Amino acid sequence: MNRTILLVDDDQKIRVLLKAYLEKNQFVVRLAHDGASFRAEFERFRQELALVILDVMLPDTDGFALCRWVRRESTVPIIMLTASADDTDRIVGLELGADDYMGKPYNPRELLARIKAIQRRMGLGEAAPTRFLRFQGWSLDLVERHLSSPGGEPVPLTGMDFTLLKLLLEHPGEVLDRTRLVEETRGRDLGPTDRSLDVQISRLRQRLGDDGKQPVLIKTVRGSGYAFTADVTAHSE
Repeated sequence: MNRTILLVDDDQKIRVLLKAYLEKNQFVVRLAHDGASFRAEFERFRQELALVILDVMLPDTDGFALCRWVRRESTVPIIMLTASADDTDRIVGLELGADDYMGKPYNPRELLARIKAIQRRMGLGEAAPTRFLRFQGWSLDLVERHLSSPGGEPVPLTGMDFTLLKLLLEHPGEVLDRTRLVEETRGRDLGPTDRSLDVQISRLRQRLGDDGKQPVLIKTVRGSGYAFTADVTAHSE
């Protein structure tokens, strides 16, 4: 299993302490102190990266710009760190393709738990029972973690996009309540004002060309959650 993490934070003390903590837990940690050094380290180690951690506040750019740049380059999982108590930073990060977020200050043990949860959700090192889940001409490859459109074009997915879509496709026609969706895709409870699931569903609908005002594939069940309404078939090849 790939265990290389790239962390960018302008606070040297945080970088050093977090590197030491994660390395005690058998991760390899690459460090960057600003946007320029992050891009350089990302290009250098991109083939071995399992995850990146982005601080929102940086001296030469911000974590949102880096998140947008990473998503153009890769589907590697992203955790964002924000010192803001405002939910806006978190929502923007998710909209740009982040897989998770944490507020500062944070407990390194919780960050480690979030990292491991992302790896579990991605099923690293596990064999999929079937290779493809197909619906209305679309095809989700469970091994390569790729989505193909009815025309055969690849559609980029973040790690969280993949996890959410896979969960919906595994339960076609079933109403999945919001609490279950959040617990199974993010590994934690849904807060009373947490809009992260709505943001994720909206982004996934965009990937599928599913009209947010009149969705056909992912239906909103008011007061309950969401349901995937198309027929889904499993294939080994």
